[in-house]
Amino acid sequence: MHVEVRTSNGIGNKESLERWASDYLNEHLARFGRDVTDVEVQLSDENHADKGGASDKRCMMEARLAGHPPVAVKHFAPDQNLAFRGAAEKLAHALDRALGKLDRREHRSHDTIRRDSDVLSR
Repeated sequence: MHVEVRTSNGIGNKESLERWASDYLNEHLARFGRDVTDVEVQLSDENHADKGGASDKRCMMEARLAGHPPVAVKHFAPDQNLAFRGAAEKLAHALDRALGKLDRREHRSHDTIRRDSDVLSR
């Protein structure tokens, strides 16, 4: 899965941040590997460096699904690490819900004993 990180408002260290974010999300969202093609991450400082505040860092993540609408979440926190990890958790939960609904609607082909003729004939 391709991960793209965008930063604004003075959040630096983009190269190492993008490498870390890609590794983290590829591991954290590995179970969605066949469905998620891209993840876009946007980190920003909502209150800017001179104001501060309790939850002034924002992380927005958008996962693009193959053949389906994207799933987006955002999380606010005191620092960019907590904002990123919080958004990653929310994204995993949102993908669980979205893909679970797709499973029910589209009846994906999963292995199941319900289709096994040996089990059904008993």
